[in-house]
Parts: sequence; structure tokens; C-alpha cells
Amino acid sequence: MRKNGYRGYRDLKVYTLSYQLALDIHEITKGYPKEEKYSLTDQIRRSSRSVPANIAEAWKKRRYEKAFVSKLIDCAGEAGETEVWLDFSKDFKYLTNEQYQDLMKRYDEVNRMLYGMIDKSDKFCR
Repeated sequence: MRKNGYRGYRDLKVYTLSYQLALDIHEITKGYPKEEKYSLTDQIRRSSRSVPANIAEAWKKRRYEKAFVSKLIDCAGEAGETEVWLDFSKDFKYLTNEQYQDLMKRYDEVNRMLYGMIDKSDKFCR
């Protein structure tokens, strides 16, 4: 175990939270209309999955602090894209207000953690 207590990206709370969000979004979007399959459904699934995937990639690049930070910025961008798709989902009435509020609250937490890692990148990099 490293001195910061993390053996790998799966130990990061931001990874586990973003991964669970992607799983939850996948389940929720199973109920979206069929005509959304190749547009909204695919887009929101793709962007939500990109967040934990980019966290894993950032972790593997942490030897190079600038590369690590760049991938975390990509993560935040994908989270932002997912939030836009959630806005559309709510406005199209595919999500209840409660579902929308819960998902947005969780993405706010992911974003806070990502920017915290960016601000303290030296604690994660070698």
C-alpha cells in the first residue's frame, strides 16, 4: 500500500461513486423510449461510463502529474456532459424530479472530489 493509503483507483471514493452512478444510469435508461436508443440513451450511458474509465486512466498516468491532471479534467468534462443529458431526461419527463435531484447531487460530489484531486495532485502522483 502506498503512503497515501491507495493501492489503486478502485480504492478511490470518486471512482466507486462514479462507477455506481454509471450503473444506476444504465438501469434507469432501460426505461427510456425506444426512439431514444441511438441518441439520448447511448449518449448518457457513454458519458457516465467515461467518468470512472478516465479515473482509472488518470491513475495509471499518475507518474506524470500533468497527464494525471489532464485526465481528471477529462473526467470532469464527461461528468458535465452527463449532467446535460440528465437535464434533457428530466425535461423530457424520463426521470422523476427525485431521480434527477439524487443523480445531480451525486455528480456534484464527484465533481468536488475530482477538483480536489486536481488541486492536490501532488498527493496522488509519484
